Amino acid sequence: MAAVDPTRAFVQGVKRIVIKVGTAVVTRIDGRLALGRLGSLCEQVKELNSRGLDVILVTSGAVGVGRQRLRYRRLVNSSFADLQKPQIELDGKACASVGQSGLMALYDALFGQLDVTPSQLLVTDSDFKDPDFRKQLTETVNTLLGLKVIPVFNENDAISTRQAPYEDSSGIFWDNDSLAALLALELKADLLVLLSDVEGLYSGPPGEPYSKIIHTYIKERHQGEITFGDKSRVGRGGMTAKVKSAVYAASAGTPVIITSGFAADSIIKVLQGERVGTLFHRDAASWALPKEAGAREMAVAARECSRRLQSMSSEDRRTILLEIANALEANEKLIKIENEADVAVAQEAGYETSLISRLTLKPGKISSLANSIRTLANMEDPIGQILMRTELADGLILEKTSCPLGVLLIVFESRPDALVQIASLAIRSGNGLLLKGGKEAARSNAILHKVIVGAIPDNVGKKLIGLVTSRDDIPDLLKLDDVIDLVIPRGSNKLVSQIKESTKIPVLGHADGICHVYVDKSANMDMAKRIVLDAKIDYPAACNAMETLLVHKDLMKTKGLDDIIMELRGGGVALYGGPRASVELEIPLTHSFHHEYSSLACTIEIVDDVLAAINHIHCHGS
Repeated sequence: MAAVDPTRAFVQGVKRIVIKVGTAVVTRIDGRLALGRLGSLCEQVKELNSRGLDVILVTSGAVGVGRQRLRYRRLVNSSFADLQKPQIELDGKACASVGQSGLMALYDALFGQLDVTPSQLLVTDSDFKDPDFRKQLTETVNTLLGLKVIPVFNENDAISTRQAPYEDSSGIFWDNDSLAALLALELKADLLVLLSDVEGLYSGPPGEPYSKIIHTYIKERHQGEITFGDKSRVGRGGMTAKVKSAVYAASAGTPVIITSGFAADSIIKVLQGERVGTLFHRDAASWALPKEAGAREMAVAARECSRRLQSMSSEDRRTILLEIANALEANEKLIKIENEADVAVAQEAGYETSLISRLTLKPGKISSLANSIRTLANMEDPIGQILMRTELADGLILEKTSCPLGVLLIVFESRPDALVQIASLAIRSGNGLLLKGGKEAARSNAILHKVIVGAIPDNVGKKLIGLVTSRDDIPDLLKLDDVIDLVIPRGSNKLVSQIKESTKIPVLGHADGICHVYVDKSANMDMAKRIVLDAKIDYPAACNAMETLLVHKDLMKTKGLDDIIMELRGGGVALYGGPRASVELEIPLTHSFHHEYSSLACTIEIVDDVLAAINHIHCHGS
C-alpha cells in the first residue's frame, strides 16, 4: 500500500461516502454500456461495503441506455421509405423512461453477483423544495444503509420539468454532479467522489502538453488559472459542472475528490489516502502545501544542461566521468550505510530474496562501478562519428553523423547500481537524464545521485541528471513529448507495458528476460556444467540469468547431466520440469515455460535435438 498523502489523511475517518459516476464512465464511445468499468465500480463498492462504510451511489447513463433501445425500436418499426427521411433526434425524456429500468437491471445483476443488494431512488429538482420529502429521504436512506443496501440515485429525467438542453442552473440541482453534492450535504456524507473520464482537474485541457493535474484545488489560486476544454462527449456538463459542484460541497464542509472512473481501483486508492485525482477541501487554502515538483521544469532544466554538455569537448566529458568515478570511491562508506538501510527495510517488509539481491550493493561493487566508468571514459567518443557518407552529386556529400538523443527518462526498479551505469552512459553520450528508481532503493538512489551530480561542473549544471522521487510525477513526465525524447523502462514486463500504453514518447522497452542454455549430446560436459552453474547461480536476479535449461534426450541418465543437476541443487536451485523432464527426472511440473524466476530456480526440459531446442527458444524465449 502506498503511503498516505498528508493532504488526504482525513479519509481515514470516512464512514459515509457518496460516489457519482457520470455518463462518460458508464458508457463507451459508441453509446453502449461499459460493462467492464461498471463491474469494476461494483466490485469497489462491494469492498467498501464489506469494510463497514455507508456507500451511496449517484449514477448517470439512463438516457444513453434508452437512446440505444429506442433507436433499435425505431429501426425495426420503420419502412425502407421512412429510413430515407431525415431522422428526428429522440426525445431525451422518453429515452430516460426506457433506459432507467435497463440501467437499474444491470446494477442489480452486477451487485447480485457480489451478494450486494442495490435500491433505486429517483428524484426530481422540485422534490427537494419540500422539507417533509427531505426528512423522509434521510430516514429511508439511513434504513437502507443500516441493512447494508446500496442506495442508487438518479434524477427522474422522464418527469423532470427541466427542459433540454439542461442549461438552466437556477434550480436546487441541475445535473447529477450537483445532485451528488446536494445528497452529500443532505445525508451528511464524509466524502464525495466524482468519477470522471480523466485523472482529475487539469490546469488546461488534459490533452494539451502544458496542462498539469491539480492535486489540491484552492479557489483563490486556481479559479482564474484553469482553462476548460470541451464538455463531456455525453452527459450535461463535463468538468465545468464537476468543479462547480465540488466547490459548492467543499465550501459547505464535505470534502470532494474528482478522479478517474476508468482506473480499476481509483475509489480504493482514494480511501487509502493516495494522492490521486483533485481534492477540494474547505481548509485547503490554509494548508502549507508542499511545492509540487514541476515535471516540466525538471525536464526543461535537464535539456538546457544537456545542450551545454554537448558543446563540451570529448576530453571535458571524459574528465567529468573520471571525477564521478573518484567521487564514488571516496564516498563508498556513506553509500554502503544508505544501501544497508534500504536492505534492512526491505528485509523487514518481507520482500522476495531476488529483489533484495538486486537491491544489495555487494562488497567490491562500488569499485567495480568506478572502474567501469573509467573504462567508458577511455572509449571512443560516441558523438560526432560519421556513420555513413553518400555523394549525391559532384561536390555534394551527405553525411550521417551520430549525435545525442536529447533528454532521456529512464524508469528502473530495485537495482541502485543501474543508476550509476545509466548516468555515466548519459554523460558520455551528451544526454540529459531523468531517473526514477524503485521506492525500495530510495536512500541508495538519493546518495548515489548526490555523489554523481556533485562531480558535475557548474558550467554544465547539476540539473543535468534529475532524480524523480515520487511515482505521481511519472504520468506528468510521460506527457512531455515536446521535451523528453526517449523513455527507457528497465524492469518487469508489466512495467514496460504500462509505460508503453501511457505515452506518445518513443519507448525503448524489453520483455521478460527468459534466457535459455542448451546442452547438446556432443557437448564437453565439464565445460557445460561450468556454464550452467555460472548462468544460474552467479547472479540469479539479473535479467540475463538462465531460466530454462534444455538438454538433449541422449543425455538422460548420464553422469554428466546427473552432475549438473546435483550441482544446481547443491547451489540451492529449485528445479522444475517441462512435461518430459518432470517425468524423467521426477521433479515438479513447471506452470509455464514463459516464466522469469529472477531467483534460485529454473526449468529443465528434454528436447530431441538442436533444432527442437531452437524451436523451443523461439516459442518461449524473450
